[in-house]
Amino acid sequence: MISGPVLIALSLGYLGLLFGVAYWADRRAEQGHSVIAHPTVYALSLAVYCTAWTFYGSVGRATENGLGFLPIYLGPTLIALLWGTLLLKMVRVSKAERITSIADFIASRYGKSQALGGLVTIIAVIGVVPYIALQLKAIAWSFTILQQYPAVRMPVAGAQPFWGDTAFIVALSLAAFTILFGTRHLDASERHEGMVAAIAFESIVKLVAFLAVGLFVTLGVLGWGGPALPPLQDPAPLQPLLEPSVAPFADWFAISLLAGLAVMLLPRQFQVAVVENSDERHLRRALWLFPLYLLLINLFVVPIAIVGLLTFPDGQVHADTFILTVPMAFEQPWLALLVFIGGLSAATGMVIVETIALSTMVSNDLALPALLRFWRHRPPAADLGRLLLLIRRGAIVVILLLGYLYYWLAGEAYALVSIGLISFVAVAQFAPAVIGGLYWRGGTREGALAGLAAGFLVWIYTLLLPSFAKSGWLPPAFMESGPGGFDLLAPMALFGMTGWNEITHGLFWSLTANIGAFLFVSSLRAPNATEASQAGIFVDASRRTVRGSAPLWRGSAEIDELMALNARFLGQSRTRAAFEQFARERGVKTPNQLPDDAETIYFAETLLSGAIGGASARVMVASVTDEEPLGLDEVLNILDEASQIRAYSRELEQKSLALEAATAELRAANLRLQELDRMKDDFISSVTHELRTPLASIRAFSEILFDDPEIDLEQRRRFLGILVSETERLSRLVNQVLDLAKIESGHADWRTEILCLQDLIHQAVAATEQYVEERGSRVTLDLPDTPAAVSGDRDRIVQVLVNLLSNAAKFAPAGTGAIDIRLSAEGASWRVCVSDNGPGIPAEDLERVFEKFHQTALGGAKPGGTGLGLPISRRIMDNLGGRIWAECRPTTGATVCFDLPAQLATSPDSRPHA
Repeated sequence: MISGPVLIALSLGYLGLLFGVAYWADRRAEQGHSVIAHPTVYALSLAVYCTAWTFYGSVGRATENGLGFLPIYLGPTLIALLWGTLLLKMVRVSKAERITSIADFIASRYGKSQALGGLVTIIAVIGVVPYIALQLKAIAWSFTILQQYPAVRMPVAGAQPFWGDTAFIVALSLAAFTILFGTRHLDASERHEGMVAAIAFESIVKLVAFLAVGLFVTLGVLGWGGPALPPLQDPAPLQPLLEPSVAPFADWFAISLLAGLAVMLLPRQFQVAVVENSDERHLRRALWLFPLYLLLINLFVVPIAIVGLLTFPDGQVHADTFILTVPMAFEQPWLALLVFIGGLSAATGMVIVETIALSTMVSNDLALPALLRFWRHRPPAADLGRLLLLIRRGAIVVILLLGYLYYWLAGEAYALVSIGLISFVAVAQFAPAVIGGLYWRGGTREGALAGLAAGFLVWIYTLLLPSFAKSGWLPPAFMESGPGGFDLLAPMALFGMTGWNEITHGLFWSLTANIGAFLFVSSLRAPNATEASQAGIFVDASRRTVRGSAPLWRGSAEIDELMALNARFLGQSRTRAAFEQFARERGVKTPNQLPDDAETIYFAETLLSGAIGGASARVMVASVTDEEPLGLDEVLNILDEASQIRAYSRELEQKSLALEAATAELRAANLRLQELDRMKDDFISSVTHELRTPLASIRAFSEILFDDPEIDLEQRRRFLGILVSETERLSRLVNQVLDLAKIESGHADWRTEILCLQDLIHQAVAATEQYVEERGSRVTLDLPDTPAAVSGDRDRIVQVLVNLLSNAAKFAPAGTGAIDIRLSAEGASWRVCVSDNGPGIPAEDLERVFEKFHQTALGGAKPGGTGLGLPISRRIMDNLGGRIWAECRPTTGATVCFDLPAQLATSPDSRPHA
């Protein structure tokens, strides 16, 4: 047993620590160092999903249903896989539209409807306030158990004056904390730095507490050397845990779907996941860290449940409190106090964020619309911002008191036991309007209203009223036979649907009514201009970074009045700074020079929506502007003009891209022409040099013979031999240039016959034998026995082989040159490769050696010749249907290969023509 003053001091000390964390985070934000602008803090804040229901209730649910507690966490884990698209859309839209709550989100999507925002708020309050009561009940339970153990008696709500009730004191303390750090500014779209930091800190505390108990139970009690457990008298209570049975698929699917929707659509979840998000990139961390958190906080649920059932077999201790009573039973008061703080964290985190979200919705979507109607006949208050802050703070107190009142009046009623799932079903009614609005352009305001109303009414009928009947507030016959004894309308078996548990049954019928009404009513008319404009922002959010678009608007407005309107809610300095920044963006010096067009109106409305919500902001802005109504024809004309402008813009963009591509091609072609021109100059210089050399020799020796007719016979023969050699050299050069010109112009003569490559290789070797011997090289042949039959022009193929052999001999080292000729079959072709042991071909020149006019400097010097041998060889191979290429052998020489299609010989016993 732990004394009450110690628990009170510990509770107040912990709340004081939360105040300190929140105050520190706010101070850091004011200094420009945001604590929450970190993906891990963002992911931890999402763990506000794990409330006292998770901390205490998972163990209790496991003792009754075995693995039945898992779908509550399986659904959020699975839907986290979709956050990269679904939640990303919600975050982008909310930042562009300055969304303040889930009610504001739905209202903004469907034309910024005040009626829709109000309905969402009513559903949220009715559905969530009882859930807040659960948290207060959990705190009261834990306080009483620690104070009275081992005489564990659950506190009875209403048994003592409310001013002495722990739950009431906690409710007021949480109200003070929430007001201090959750409503410091009117602009609800601004991040609550202190609150989010405190929530992230609480997420760590409750996880550490749960893991501490789990490790103690697993290692210290169930492990070796642990304390002796009472003998098991009746194994029946342990059967769901030792022999877990899987619930029907419909129930697992329904609960998983329900939890998956709740993790995004609960007001507190929308607040931390969307409104408080500071950077959409933080979603990447949350995609895996949040599911990991859910795994860790449920890791020891089953061991704790088993030890709890063994320790308290008589059933006098409620299973929901096992995580607290087990440490007390094994005399671990420090661990019990840690669990108490963990449960306090789980409950207070949920209550703080939930009340902030609900108070924003109440002030913006219920109170302010009512005040706007009241102000139609009398002037509004001078300081509207302060008035709305007071309303918001008052709403926090009222919501927490309503939660306490529900707990105080309901006591131990059935409704508190399963109110968590019942609340989840109520919040799930937002799903069709939210998800449908993000992916379907056809949704309308009336469709969303009809869907929400239908689903909410069915929820009341199939879940809320039966819970009252089970609590004794309504006649039991209501559940069994329905109104007037009409069995088909029985709330627990609507239209004869039996076999499902009540949550699955209620979820099915409420969502069926919701989706059906939403789709049917939306199909009755096309979206109007405002709905279509908003639909574009929401549906297209994942394709690009969302920027709000100005609505279709025509009229007149005074900039001073727009600024004065915003100043009444946001203050003079902040309003002035915002309008001055907007003026600079539009290229004018002062806000008074801004045009009163749709873009300016939209800016003023969006700025105001961060404080009072989109629907109320539209009404307030409309009160200070003179808007001319647009008829359907005018709207269509505007849309047609906009479509034409967009089409023209796209056409210009396409032409610009085409022009850029053409410019790039022309630039590349120009560079290529410059390169070819340089190569042509090199070629002309080389050819001129090659022509001048033999001509000079011919002239010189001819002059010698002419001037000295008495020269001896041996000398005369030597000179005449040189003249013949130089004349042949000159002829070869001229013939080579002419040959290339013929081939490229298509005027070359080609003869086609079946040839044997072995014979052509021998012919080429014989033709170059003298040159090869002069270079001191040797030729090695690797030829198959099978005749290599190909189709082509014999002279042209021999020309290619002579070119390759001459090049190999030219680049092989003089005196030690080695030339290898290899012939092999490669698929449907014959391949000839000529290799040498020279310096090789650099990798960057493997293709350039086949360009005309190009000569590669190998071994440090440019070789002799025209550089036309390989280009001519490639043209020949192309005409014969083959291919030729060079391979990189930088250290072992060069290899040049060519392939020619294989042909069948004229007869099996004969060789092809040579």
